Amino acid sequence: MRLPDRPLRGTSKSGGGMKPDFAIERRYKGLVCGIDEAGRGPLAGPVVAAAVVLDPRRFPKFLRETLDDSKVLTGERREACYQALRRCSDRGAASIGIGAASTDEIDRINILRATLLAMARAVTVLAVRPDVALVDGDTAPPLACAVHTVVKGDALSFSIAAASVVAKVTRDRIMKGLAPRYPGYGWETNVGYGTPEHGEAIRRLGITSHHRRSFAPVRLAVLRELPLFAAPA
Repeated sequence: MRLPDRPLRGTSKSGGGMKPDFAIERRYKGLVCGIDEAGRGPLAGPVVAAAVVLDPRRFPKFLRETLDDSKVLTGERREACYQALRRCSDRGAASIGIGAASTDEIDRINILRATLLAMARAVTVLAVRPDVALVDGDTAPPLACAVHTVVKGDALSFSIAAASVVAKVTRDRIMKGLAPRYPGYGWETNVGYGTPEHGEAIRRLGITSHHRRSFAPVRLAVLRELPLFAAPA
């Protein structure tokens, strides 16, 4: 269920900008999980969500100093944070759940609903049952526990930042794994986003079963009504 409160919103911290910590998690009793997604915007591939429960008492120094919103981390730092989170999970200092919604589901129910479905699936496979879920953004998925949405939560909450890193790395790996089976689309680097290279490949090679037909650039390309592919990356 979603509690009838307003979404929490990110505010600047001392020193300018924002940096995640456990301040939001400390407001709630019981187990708190952070939830975030990766892949709402691409033209191909699934949308992936992660749910992460962290033990603040066993949170390593490296993650305290490095973990942040996945979008602001370099690929190298993002991968290092992902590996550190996996090590936390292996020693019981974190619980990680990953969920996804397929291209077919995205086309059938729309990307927002598919994203919320992926989030719910991520929570379902957690090894623990959270009491509270902190969800990045302003739209809550249907969960059995209390839900609080947090605007720019991946820049405020370590739990949400961890979920953003896990979701991003997992989805990128999926797309890079598909790339050799579908050469020419550039998924090794664009991971399904609408780059000029990807657009040219759609015109030249057509679409695959992993393309989101409900997305306008793909639909128009299929109908040959998009003379110049200019989808944002």
